[in-house]
Amino acid sequence: MTVLRPAFIAASLAWALLLTLVPFIASRPQTSPAGTALIIAVYAIGSAVCHQRPERSYHLWTAQMPVCARCAGIYFGAALIAILAVVQGVQSRDRRPKQAAPRTRGTARLMLVVAALPALATLVYEWTTGDMPAHWIRTATGVPLGATVAWMVLSSMPHRTRAKNRVN
Repeated sequence: MTVLRPAFIAASLAWALLLTLVPFIASRPQTSPAGTALIIAVYAIGSAVCHQRPERSYHLWTAQMPVCARCAGIYFGAALIAILAVVQGVQSRDRRPKQAAPRTRGTARLMLVVAALPALATLVYEWTTGDMPAHWIRTATGVPLGATVAWMVLSSMPHRTRAKNRVN
């Protein structure tokens, strides 16, 4: 049994939740010391993975999100796959675990390239026209990339299975 799969699912869901919860906490006039520590930690982690430019970020409850719109899409895409993995795990508890088809490195690379194409298209558009796409477009282009990476990570991890009435 492995704890990596449930830990990855929990981390994906928790991070997506924190991305929307922390701006709410930050927008409050009074924050507890624990709330302040959470805000500082999440924005610090966000700054390690994202440029956090205000004009490219959502502002929820008058506070900027810890990551830009595209990064938010990537993390929301990963959370979506995590939710689907939980639902699939609940539905398939009584079934034998399916073996995933072997994936070659070339197939994995192709999947990542295809998932990254929407984000790349908006980058090319932005660089050639000087016009920034709307936040919802930037978010939507990040979702396939986050979902694909999360699916690849989860599909490479062994499933947790229960031994039912197994006699050796």
